[in-house]
Amino acid sequence: MYPILAKTKLNHNVDEMVIRAPFVARRCEPGQFIILRVDPEGERIPLTIAEYDAKAGTVTIIYQIVGYTTQRLSEKNVGDTLEDFVGPLGKATEIHPCKRVIGIGGGVGAAPLYPQLKKFHELGVSVDLILGARNKDLIILEEKFSKFCKNIYITTDDGSYGTKGLVTDKLKELVAKGEKYDEVIAIGPLIMMKFVSLLTKPWNLKTNVSLNPVMVDGTGMCGGCRVTVGGETKFVCVDGPDFDGHQVDYDELMRRQGMYKTEEAHVCKVGLRSA
Repeated sequence: MYPILAKTKLNHNVDEMVIRAPFVARRCEPGQFIILRVDPEGERIPLTIAEYDAKAGTVTIIYQIVGYTTQRLSEKNVGDTLEDFVGPLGKATEIHPCKRVIGIGGGVGAAPLYPQLKKFHELGVSVDLILGARNKDLIILEEKFSKFCKNIYITTDDGSYGTKGLVTDKLKELVAKGEKYDEVIAIGPLIMMKFVSLLTKPWNLKTNVSLNPVMVDGTGMCGGCRVTVGGETKFVCVDGPDFDGHQVDYDELMRRQGMYKTEEAHVCKVGLRSA
């Protein structure tokens, strides 16, 4: 059993939890994830590692309440426990020496972006950030990012905070002004990562993305998380979750992500009613 040590509501639909998991915490690296079960009868779901403390033996997860299992998870409170908490899984992000990077986080994508940019900063890299969401209430982790990001730019679809528009609008604006970056790290909705990658490809600007497809076992055996990258089949759980954004077949991945929407909605409705 894995006890919940702290829980914070980041907005009406996103929670942050600190879990005691010392054997996981001591091996975590930016970019990796865990798979958990809320209870013995629950499904296994992957969640990004947002923070980790090897000395304290804790791992912080941030999740959006979108289905039956995340709803059940959100009903847990400090002092409750989780049935399983397996990890760290996946490959760690390649953090390499460079002068300047810019991170682009869409909605809850800010959570996996945070440890990556923090690590770059710790290595002496200058870090900028664009955070985007539909409205002000959905912007998360801005205060934490502000501790090490040189510049933070906020965009919202409705203009309720920062600049009205898309993250790609802000990136185009910065590059047009002469800002130069060695790398872009974009994490968020697939459609956002697709258009960031389309924008940066003609510039030959290295772009990494983090993928989160349907996943079952997390060890490469089930094949549920397969994606096409550079014309080859990859398994996100063991080959990723980070990939070259210019090589990902986003259209195929978006089709696969939408395959079970009807079933997911049905399970959520029936499951919550009977819980």
